[in-house]
Amino acid sequence: MVLYFAIFHKNDDGQYEVNFPDLEPYAATYGDTLEEAIKSAHDSLTGFLLTQEDFHEDVPLPSTDVSKFDIKEPDFIVPVQVDLKLEREKEENKLVKKTLTIPAFLNIKGKEAGLNFSALLSEAIKSKLGIQ
Repeated sequence: MVLYFAIFHKNDDGQYEVNFPDLEPYAATYGDTLEEAIKSAHDSLTGFLLTQEDFHEDVPLPSTDVSKFDIKEPDFIVPVQVDLKLEREKEENKLVKKTLTIPAFLNIKGKEAGLNFSALLSEAIKSKLGIQ
């Protein structure tokens, strides 16, 4: 897991601009809402770090002291954490065979309905974990 600090700035259009001071100018993004900006910040940081890893490029270490950043009100700092191992697995999208048990009547009804059990299970797990 790595954690970098992002600076969020609300521009005149009401969008949130995001930059990572430790990684300027390479990792920056925006969002129309704060929620979108936070998700975009995670995606931007993930993409940058995975690309650097792919090309065996050095990545500046993340700062641990946020007081070194020159933040002007109403801008604010948000820590953005990325699990590079998990993100790499998601990117590679490897499939893992799982054995599971369900009631026989659900198996029959599911087959009759033409359900794809693997896809349904994947969707349910993503939903439960809040993953898109």
